[in-house]
Amino acid sequence: MNHERQRRVVVTGMGVIAPNGKDLVTFWESIRDGRSAAALLTRFDGAPFPSRVAAEVRDFDIGKYTDPKKGRRLAVAIQYATVAARLALLDATRTSRVADIGDPERVGVIEGTSVGGFESWLNGMPSFEERGYRSISPFTLINGYMGAGAGEIALDLDIRGHACTYSSGSASGNDVMGYALRMIQDDEVDVMVAGGAEAPILPPLWGAFCQTKVMSTQNEKPETAMRPFDVARDGFVLGEGAGFVVMEELTHALARDARIYAEVVGHGRACESYHSVAPHPDGIGIRKAIEKSLRDAGVNRSEVSYINAHGTATAVNDTVELKAIKAHFGTDSKRLAMSSTKGVTGHLLAAAGAIETIATALAIHHQVIPKTTNLTVPDEGWDLDLVPFESRPYPIDVALNLSAGFGGKNSCLTLRRYRPRS
Repeated sequence: MNHERQRRVVVTGMGVIAPNGKDLVTFWESIRDGRSAAALLTRFDGAPFPSRVAAEVRDFDIGKYTDPKKGRRLAVAIQYATVAARLALLDATRTSRVADIGDPERVGVIEGTSVGGFESWLNGMPSFEERGYRSISPFTLINGYMGAGAGEIALDLDIRGHACTYSSGSASGNDVMGYALRMIQDDEVDVMVAGGAEAPILPPLWGAFCQTKVMSTQNEKPETAMRPFDVARDGFVLGEGAGFVVMEELTHALARDARIYAEVVGHGRACESYHSVAPHPDGIGIRKAIEKSLRDAGVNRSEVSYINAHGTATAVNDTVELKAIKAHFGTDSKRLAMSSTKGVTGHLLAAAGAIETIATALAIHHQVIPKTTNLTVPDEGWDLDLVPFESRPYPIDVALNLSAGFGGKNSCLTLRRYRPRS
């Protein structure tokens, strides 16, 4: 790939509806300061479950952002998606009108989700079983299919280039960034609205995660329940929400004097073909995704300053991720800083990679490496800089965002501090 000739892609807008903030300032400050959004479950009675801590989006009212009657017809995940996408466009344009960023025919949208339609079918089943098909609302279908979020975002924002949905488990929110990057580089569009949304805090899904024993059972102190890389870690805190970014071709952004948070320079994905849910013990998928992303970006491993880890606080994932980093970066791993922001946000499944892309772009923008919240004592032999205790100012030039999903799906996004090419 000729990195001198390809179209450059920058992030010019971001929007979040997250457990730790429904605006960028609150979202970033909570990550920087390590204020966890985890609390005891309120969405339903958690008493029967061994895990009772969740990262919920609190005090969210779709009526504050759009027509209440129309908005409340949408499933919760779609509500989060449409609002986060609108906030991202507002951040990029100050008006939330696609026409103010460019030709709607040259704007696309891509949304990542994994269980986004589950709520609709779950809620529709009791009516169907009791009263038959005539009791089912047509909105069950609209809300229940995987492509609904991207379609509703396109309708809401008048996006006419194309609208797609991507699902690769918990790698989805990172993979959509790679898709958006390629669409702009290939001159299919000038602007992409890309992100992920999820609303998985539902009793059957909650029970299924409890059965797999991947969620923390440290219910007595919810804010410290999720402890990435810590010796006392026992699983993640399930979260919900959405994060979207506006990616834009560089000259297009400069022509309208847009603010640039960071440049997106590479993406790599890999499949381990090893196990339905467990990662390969040698981290071969993570290593391959990193290798592909850096090659795509034209970046040497010695240039990487910071890694936003997948960091799920599960015994297997954290160990495998660290092993992969050390194997790929070799002696360079000693000077790297790597942290997980999930101790603040919880694990948002398909939306995780999206909000972590935003966290990584903000780290570059503010030149601050965020801490790993709740990390006090790392496992023996983990000699990487996992940024415990305090976030710190640092001149970040290149940063990676890592995500991994069930089925051995791995994804790595490479971002860079924007600098004009001489």
